[in-house]
Amino acid sequence: MKKNKRIDCSKCTSQEECCLTGAWLDLGEAMKILELKIKGGDFFHLEKDDNYPSGYCTSTSVGDSRCTFLTRDGLCSIHKIDYGLKPTHCKEFPYENNKLSPFAKYLCRVEKAKRRKKKAAAK
Repeated sequence: MKKNKRIDCSKCTSQEECCLTGAWLDLGEAMKILELKIKGGDFFHLEKDDNYPSGYCTSTSVGDSRCTFLTRDGLCSIHKIDYGLKPTHCKEFPYENNKLSPFAKYLCRVEKAKRRKKKAAAK
């Protein structure tokens, strides 16, 4: 069986597409980001979740709206200041737990292109 090649996001020409719906992150990560005092960036939906190190998670968007840290020039305002503070989920996307995220087919330009090619080939 052929092993899938990992997606190299640094070669993507439209990196902001994966930020169009925000991300979930650990409350501890959010607290560190808040210390940066980024204008316009905010967090929503604080929830108890034992899958996160602190036991809580929060989101960078409301519903399906864009990430509040996505700037007008299509870049991450957190990344611009300190890549190390960028949420783990964002740094790992389009992967989750070393597997391609189920959301990649909607948010990742590379995966969307693969789907279009498959559909075209099937016709």
